[in-house]
Amino acid sequence: MAARVLIAEDEPHIVESLSFLLEQAGCDVAVVYDGEAAVAALQEAECPDILVLDLMIPKKNGFEVLKWVRGEAGLKGLAVLMLTAKGQEQDRQTAMDLGVDAFITKPFSNKDVVEQVIRLSGRS
Repeated sequence: MAARVLIAEDEPHIVESLSFLLEQAGCDVAVVYDGEAAVAALQEAECPDILVLDLMIPKKNGFEVLKWVRGEAGLKGLAVLMLTAKGQEQDRQTAMDLGVDAFITKPFSNKDVVEQVIRLSGRS
């Protein structure tokens, strides 16, 4: 069974690139463009295996979405990979404190993102 990935990212070229790469790696990919849409998608019946979450997305930022995810009993096992252009150590530490599973700074290696998604989904 293919890993189900939800990408929460507001930059269209990154969405296009990640979607293509993850689909090529055998993943089923869904995309949302802001934090509120990410929360709504995660409340649906079919939860993804992994959330690829941009830190700086509109409406609810990545930290707010991650905090909400970790507070939801039904989502405790959801793997979260955070992407950000903000590479400060404080951002990484905040993400870790909130329970992120992996943190990658933009610009990123496409290979690294795909490998992390496969690893976190348990389908390696």
